[in-house]
Amino acid sequence: MQTPSSMNFRHSVLMALAAACALGAFTGEAQARSRQTTITGANGESATRDVLRKRGDVSSSTTGPNGKTSSRVVDRAATGATATMTGPNGKSASRVTTRSSTGSQSTVTGPNGQTGTVTVTR
Repeated sequence: MQTPSSMNFRHSVLMALAAACALGAFTGEAQARSRQTTITGANGESATRDVLRKRGDVSSSTTGPNGKTSSRVVDRAATGATATMTGPNGKSASRVTTRSSTGSQSTVTGPNGQTGTVTVTR
């Protein structure tokens, strides 16, 4: 059973990691960069995040205080991007985006195989 303090810690860790992801998403370095971050809460539990960035591509994994790991891989190109996320339960979801001079189309596939598509026309 999760205690309120462990739930608050996990929420704090997830919020800190999300903020780190958001800030890191705006940098497009030409050379590869790797970073490891460990966050330790007041009760001594810790979470670790490993990130590798190269030319807009991102590979990251996060291991929570419970030892479970989630990951994300994003491959970017001028004509689109693909992303795959795997949760701590082992289920994956993906997004494929194609871009052209007239717009873009993104298709998301959830962990149960259901898909959704968004088309943007310029």
